Amino acid sequence: MNLAPLPRLVFEPAVRTALAEDLGLAGDITSAAVIPSDHRSRFALAARKPGVIAGLDVAELAFALADPAISLTRNVEDGAKVGAGDVIALVEGPSRGLLTGERTALNFLGHLSGIATVTAGIVEAIAGTTASVVCTRKTTPGLRALEKYAVRAGGGMNHRFALNDAVLIKDNHIAVAGSISEAIRRAKAGVGHMVKIEVEVDTLDQLREAMDVGVDAVLLDNMTPELLRDAVSFVAGRAITEASGGITPATAAKIAASGVDLLSVGRLTHSAPCLDIGLDWS
Repeated sequence: MNLAPLPRLVFEPAVRTALAEDLGLAGDITSAAVIPSDHRSRFALAARKPGVIAGLDVAELAFALADPAISLTRNVEDGAKVGAGDVIALVEGPSRGLLTGERTALNFLGHLSGIATVTAGIVEAIAGTTASVVCTRKTTPGLRALEKYAVRAGGGMNHRFALNDAVLIKDNHIAVAGSISEAIRRAKAGVGHMVKIEVEVDTLDQLREAMDVGVDAVLLDNMTPELLRDAVSFVAGRAITEASGGITPATAAKIAASGVDLLSVGRLTHSAPCLDIGLDWS
């Protein structure tokens, strides 16, 4: 997997905020009271369940901010599949710093690996089709860049990062504009030639109206696999087709088999369970 790392500048503020939240106003009073200042330890970051790893750079930074003398040695890289009991990485250094950074590091690593794991499951479910899995903007406030990175680590692709990435005309935009065609016309008049325009449709009649005006992509919302096939056939390659609405690992294969280009899956970021990862004395 050719997974480009996130620049530290992108995620460092989130890690600093999380670590400061955990330290409170007095720091780690437990470690300071119980552990000698010169004591050193080595721990293993180990997977408790099978999954796909994402967030090692973030975990490493959490430990480094707790104590710069801590080092992390990886056994795997982000995007790797691991089994229960597999050692992901070893961390060693001053014991106080290791235990101070533990929860922040594990929170990020478990959360992002959970997203990567759910993504990988849907990617596997639609293998053999021409469709790709994409995420949405249903992300945790402040963590969007990291969560979308985790989707990529799981083999998925990213939809819009923010409102300024592209035009996505949804039902409320259409209601205010008065019609699909009017909303599309206004969008074309209001943005530059480099900006793509996508419109959400619920029926084949709405799809015909959108295609008559012309768009770059159509979001086929809550359509059955049968209706999706009809929609794909009608579009006939004139626009990117994106299926959306309650897609799960159980339904993804049938939806992908309709011939759509993309499966837009909100649960990748808003409902992925944390992958259980522990810090074990080594």
